[in-house]
Amino acid sequence: MDTNASREFLENLLEIGRDESFCFDCNSSVPCFNRCCAELALPLTPYDVLRLCRQLGMNGEDFLRRFAVMRSFPDTGFPLPMLNMLECPGAPCPFVAPAGCMVYEDRPGACRCYPLGRGASMGTWGNVTERFFLVREDYCKGFDKGTARVPAQWFDDQQIAVYNAVNDRYMRLITMVRATGKPLEACLAATAELCFFQLDKFREFIKKMRIFERVKIDDAHNAAVMDESLAGDEAALDFALDWMELVIFGKSKGLEKN
Repeated sequence: MDTNASREFLENLLEIGRDESFCFDCNSSVPCFNRCCAELALPLTPYDVLRLCRQLGMNGEDFLRRFAVMRSFPDTGFPLPMLNMLECPGAPCPFVAPAGCMVYEDRPGACRCYPLGRGASMGTWGNVTERFFLVREDYCKGFDKGTARVPAQWFDDQQIAVYNAVNDRYMRLITMVRATGKPLEACLAATAELCFFQLDKFREFIKKMRIFERVKIDDAHNAAVMDESLAGDEAALDFALDWMELVIFGKSKGLEKN
């Protein structure tokens, strides 16, 4: 979904206040269980792909080839992988089974957020302003008998804080590029895809291009970025965001040149 379509989608939803409660539960006892896991136009963020790759034991390139179609934000040129639905009746998500989500612990942020929509706008100083929207599909029965929660409680339950933090960092970079009025050139867009969605190749790129020799980075940070664990992948993605900001703008809030 492009930026304008996303904005139009949110504007047509019911906005809910930060302290306003809603009732919702989703489990196998709800008649529409799994119905929302089909016919999706689901964009994947870098952190979504990071977690799914670890869950599935796949590298980024293989994951994108098998499970996504690569598009781009038209106004910035940033890569935008869309999750492929299965080509069968009902077009279900490739990760859903009759018993529910097979990658539940590492499901994408949009799935965790549902039935809430979250709109985030970046302030001048990098601060994030949030708005919340309630998504009520005609078929959804999760609102019939549900637990009362405010948005923050729902997000805590769904363990979405780390997703939002990394996604906001990514959107900050996209917003900075959008403000220039110039989309990324093809070579930079390809580099962004490698850095953000193929962390294994990004680590190879770091070694080949001797990137650590070009920036101010201590040994502990260096080791964290190259560590092939969940924490290491998170450190590598954070470094990738700083690195791309440095490459695009010649300076970065979190990284300095040597």
